[in-house]
Amino acid sequence: MTAVIEAGGVTFAVRAPAAAALWLCLFDGEREQRVAMVRDGEGWRVHVAGVGQGARYGFRAEGEAPFDVAKLLVDPHATELDRHFAYDPRLAERGADTAALVPKAIVRAPLPPLELPPLTHAGGLIYEVNVRGFTMLHPEVPAAQRGTVAALAHPAVIAHLRKIGVDAVELMPITAWIDERHLPPLGLRNAWGYNPVAPMALDPRLVPGGVRELRDTVAALRAAGIGTILDLVFNHTGESDRLGPTLSLRGLDDSAYARAPEGTLINDTGTGNTLDFGQGWVRALVRDSLRHFVAQAGVDGFRFDLATVMARGPGFAADAPIFAEISADPLLRDRVMIAEPWDTGPGGYQLGTFPAGWWEWNDRYRDDVRRFWRGDGGAGALATRLSGSSDVFGAEHTRGVSFVAAHDGFTLADLVSHAGRHNHANGEENRDGHGGEIAWNNGIEGESQDGAVLARRAADVRALLATLFATRGTIMLTAGDEFGRTQRGNNNAYAQDNATTWLDWTGRDIALEDHVAALSAARRAVPALSDPALRHDARWIRLDGAPMRDADWDEASGFELRLPECSVIVDRAARMVQLVARSDLSR
Repeated sequence: MTAVIEAGGVTFAVRAPAAAALWLCLFDGEREQRVAMVRDGEGWRVHVAGVGQGARYGFRAEGEAPFDVAKLLVDPHATELDRHFAYDPRLAERGADTAALVPKAIVRAPLPPLELPPLTHAGGLIYEVNVRGFTMLHPEVPAAQRGTVAALAHPAVIAHLRKIGVDAVELMPITAWIDERHLPPLGLRNAWGYNPVAPMALDPRLVPGGVRELRDTVAALRAAGIGTILDLVFNHTGESDRLGPTLSLRGLDDSAYARAPEGTLINDTGTGNTLDFGQGWVRALVRDSLRHFVAQAGVDGFRFDLATVMARGPGFAADAPIFAEISADPLLRDRVMIAEPWDTGPGGYQLGTFPAGWWEWNDRYRDDVRRFWRGDGGAGALATRLSGSSDVFGAEHTRGVSFVAAHDGFTLADLVSHAGRHNHANGEENRDGHGGEIAWNNGIEGESQDGAVLARRAADVRALLATLFATRGTIMLTAGDEFGRTQRGNNNAYAQDNATTWLDWTGRDIALEDHVAALSAARRAVPALSDPALRHDARWIRLDGAPMRDADWDEASGFELRLPECSVIVDRAARMVQLVARSDLSR
């Protein structure tokens, strides 16, 4: 920590090796007191007597450009902020004082550390949750609690999670973020949180009770047998490109950002900057953040956005230092680590190349399953995905997290109702988001009152869900897809902090929700499906009962997978997947 309560005061420390001078800025209301800091190696340090718990502070750094003493800077190790970030053009204007614009860090003594073994999620159901949108419209959650982490501990929410068999919730970013600078003029706000500033500080909009609120919610979920995974963003920060705001790392030590030989910012993330994991101090900041959430909140694991960046130097290296450092850390080595195994830079797609102990989002699964049910994909590709994607992860063990829809893209209901994106509300003339998503509309684009079209869509959704729950290994469902959530064709709803992304609990499809609960129960009754270790005693049968031939994998519209414990019947013509336990199989 960089603000440590000790000896009748607080010792503050921060890294800024190239700065000519550093000031600690203490705030009493809007009144600012500046205290000169003393150089300590690559950092700066000062002990201030008479301050303690609850003190509000920031830093100012002086030196040659890009240093700008007018900018108030947030401690990269801050664990609590007094308010959320709000974009203002002055944040990027050199010489403009930003003390009134930037959140202040709050001095907090750490809670007693937790020593809890993680819950086991391998082979289970991960439930991806946009924390704010998840409960903003939930009628049983108190109004003051809606949209917060605490709402996840409400009995009605936990009852729903248990009904559909959730093993772990994966919370989309809950650390402090700032809106992209083009959003405020459009009257829009970031609804997802993938634009972080302070990696340890929880966003006050989502977690007003700070780390104690997260800790209590994790405990409530754990008591129900549900783990907690945090989706964290370490590939870039919200300080964006050279025209972006100066908020923290840029003003203290912008060597954190990877640069090309000519000095320009490398943009392997599509956001304007890329954190440089080739530097040990950047990796240390990441490990400190992970350790903080394990020790202080008891979380079970982490999902890493655009995780290829973590192993760049600048090219991807499967033996990058961060992997060994995490596996050697006694607090981290037994936690779940999930990679989104790609970024937007050269050679950025790295599915299947992360270390053996890491899980990986499997977009090959998503695409092949969708193609099969759209009608232009082969049975062979689907069979490979059902059995664990051995072509990607090897024949002995699957590390994939299989999904058919996620936060980034169409919802499950929308992908069978729209052939193209409808992102006009984002203010970018429908140019943003994936333009070639594998989707289909069943004959009519968008909303329809045609009974035949609605029946086909309902059958497609059920087939996709049944395929997911009949897949070996770990699977993921995005919150609301179990009851038909829609974003009306917006497949990049990151800027829609409104009814587009808020789940409609009163209008949900209860019959579909019950269907998902039944699928989940059936999956739990067949351990072979949730076992990430692949087995070799599977038999593949044609729908007419004959063994599958080589030609059938390209031509067949269905097949049967027979395992010792169950049978999985896939019939594209009937838009049907049936999972039958061994006890139900005819002799």
